[in-house]
Amino acid sequence: MNKFSAVTEATAPGKIILFGEHAVVYGRPAIAAPISQLRAKAIITYSSSNACYIVAPDLNRHDRLQDLPPDDALALAARQVLDAAHIAQPPDVTIYVSSQIPIASGMGSGAAIAAAIIRALAMHLNRPDLQTNERVSALTYEVEKIHHGTPSGIDNTVVAYEQPIWFVRQLPQNQIEPFTVATPLRFVVADTGVPSSTKIAVGDVRRQYEAQPATFTEIFDACGRIAQTARLAIETGNITQIGQLMTENHGWLQKMTVSSPELDSLVEAALAAGALGAKLSGAGRGGNMIALVADEAMETAVRTALHHAGARSTLTTILQ
Repeated sequence: MNKFSAVTEATAPGKIILFGEHAVVYGRPAIAAPISQLRAKAIITYSSSNACYIVAPDLNRHDRLQDLPPDDALALAARQVLDAAHIAQPPDVTIYVSSQIPIASGMGSGAAIAAAIIRALAMHLNRPDLQTNERVSALTYEVEKIHHGTPSGIDNTVVAYEQPIWFVRQLPQNQIEPFTVATPLRFVVADTGVPSSTKIAVGDVRRQYEAQPATFTEIFDACGRIAQTARLAIETGNITQIGQLMTENHGWLQKMTVSSPELDSLVEAALAAGALGAKLSGAGRGGNMIALVADEAMETAVRTALHHAGARSTLTTILQ
């Protein structure tokens, strides 16, 4: 055991989807970005209890790993690493988990928590091969299946790489491309306060797609075209076009039935206050929306309008 670290810590960021949510599940491109100021953290220390414990005070959790069922997300994150490292008996450690990322808000809290546990435990076991962004992403994806059923893979990718990501789900391997942001982009993120279940929203979209394949293929294609145009706009610094594309993308998400009155109200309030563009971000049916603003003055006006329109909280993140 002396080859293992005494105390190990790792973190992972939250995320926002800029373009292409839901359509990404059906092979269309999507763009996502990390929210680095909101993080999940895992700290691993030695335990004298002859067992591995997972402690998550935010979730009122204090559990022995061996007692947890296969579909427990925190346990699965740890087991993914132990299995990959061919360790049958869990080490005598305590894994402390905390997160600043709101749960069920579309900001990747589940993926970030899993990635933090996976990276911390890989570091603790002195396994550099399990600490790479690619491996952390792949192991986190297995945990994401518990949260989302049929995850696209974009959440685990963004929180593991912590870069703006161009993502296309495809076989035999997903297309993952970090890319350059020509001009810093300032986003206001607003929380509706309504919990959002990605698993339920994704399942509902799938049922509608199977019932109306032509209609939903048109919607997915439109979202894919928007994402392609948006990447070029981001890479060339065309902020005005980025905003217009965001608002257009929101319209297609409304047709996909994944918006909500609360989200639509916040989008409308942001646009009325001068935002360059606004849309829901993530699974929808609640959770968060994002608005693109040009400067601090516009940011202040938009944040004020969002609070007046019922946002539970707002934050600003700058993508650069």
